[in-house]
Amino acid sequence: MDQKKKIISNNKKAYYSYSISTTFLSGIQLHGAEIKSIRSGQVNISEAFCIISQNELWIKNMDIKKYQFCHNVDYNPTRERKLLLNRIEIKKIKKQLNEKGMAVIPVKLLINEKGFAKIEIGLGKGKKLYDKRETLKKRDAHLEIERKKREK
Repeated sequence: MDQKKKIISNNKKAYYSYSISTTFLSGIQLHGAEIKSIRSGQVNISEAFCIISQNELWIKNMDIKKYQFCHNVDYNPTRERKLLLNRIEIKKIKKQLNEKGMAVIPVKLLINEKGFAKIEIGLGKGKKLYDKRETLKKRDAHLEIERKKREK
């Protein structure tokens, strides 16, 4: 494996629907052949979200497909998975979640240099509809400028 972080999955909806203020890099507690499914790209984090219960951070709705060579009969692809963070980081997240409109959203899923699956979670506030429109206008304007630069 190369010495770089390999991004497996991006959550494009996260930056569109939320204004992310801070991000944290966290490990994931996996079972069985889930890491093999992640390495083969059989994962979806676009519908996932994070919750805090009993001073632990959990990710829900992260869809890891069943590994094709694994014969586990009772596999649940969207089960809750524990995120591995320090207590201090969880306290920071919990403190900021008490504000109105704040949410913890998975942004990226990656494999680090050592081969471990890591997830980057973002702490952000939900955007209003007019904020989303403004983001689209800025992106379209930027793309138009880039097109004109290429034509010259």
